[in-house]
Amino acid sequence: MSTMKAIVLDGFGGSDRLRLADDVPLPEPGPGELRVRVAAAGVNRPDIVQREGNYAPPPGESEILGLEIAGVVDALGEGVGAWREGDRVLALVAGGGYAEAVLARADHCMAVPDGLTLGEAACIPETYLTAWLNVFELGALQNGEATLLHGGGGGVNTAAVQLCRAIVPDSTVFVTASSGKLERVRSLGVHHVIDYRESDFAAEVRRLTDKRGVDVILDHVGGPYLAGNQRSLAVGGRLVVIGVMHGASAEVNLASLMVKRQRILGSVLRSRPPTEKAGIIGRFGARALPLFAEGALAPLVSDRFPLERAAEAHRAMESSSHFGKIVLDVEPTLV
Repeated sequence: MSTMKAIVLDGFGGSDRLRLADDVPLPEPGPGELRVRVAAAGVNRPDIVQREGNYAPPPGESEILGLEIAGVVDALGEGVGAWREGDRVLALVAGGGYAEAVLARADHCMAVPDGLTLGEAACIPETYLTAWLNVFELGALQNGEATLLHGGGGGVNTAAVQLCRAIVPDSTVFVTASSGKLERVRSLGVHHVIDYRESDFAAEVRRLTDKRGVDVILDHVGGPYLAGNQRSLAVGGRLVVIGVMHGASAEVNLASLMVKRQRILGSVLRSRPPTEKAGIIGRFGARALPLFAEGALAPLVSDRFPLERAAEAHRAMESSSHFGKIVLDVEPTLV
């Protein structure tokens, strides 16, 4: 059996649990699957949570970390439509991205937009799809509305800012960020940047909106932000929670929820049924993916590490010093 290199876990825990192995079986595509020779893989917060033992992959999916990749198709299963060997693709995968090859559902792949390298394309599937799903499909942000995006220079946040500016250019964008990233966030076209370490973000949102509030909030912080998020929402506002980095529990103000007709939505992309994810990818591919070739969207690559330095990449993610995406270069000759 052919083998490949991949990052494996020697038990759960810190970044020291990541190890490069060269004897991992090369996967063979089944019906509806492509095998992709990985050029680059995006590093995401869920990778760290899985490494720590708190985010198991869906049943039947690879135990190897990695949720988004870009590369070249090198083997085809049956029933994969028009895909061919040699095609440049980016793909959302439920696991397996930190490896020289990965299996991807054909309907979870998209053609790499013209003008993008494979290293840039690897930043799109998990990050931009998460922003698209939660801000536009669930949050239903419209032109003329206002949105608050938590997370300063993170990959999902910077993707969400770009999508807002490109798709609903008449919307007003608020972002919370730490003091070291304020100007870089503002340079993305954000209207109001709030230093969450120096200010009460809810008070600032109410001040800047003349007490109206914002229509959509995208939050990955969790419990400690719930009260402030509710205070920040306008009448009919939608809060979409996509992470609980700092706590999973909080008290809901039911009076505010009722009187202001607020909606609180929880969302995870990875565990959705494959057909549901295919629909999201299809809608994103039709509406947003062409904007990369047009230059309206551009992945922000903060740091790049070779595959064997995955542990260092995780430490960079955990330090929160990055601005944009952290990428693993798996096959440098392709990137």
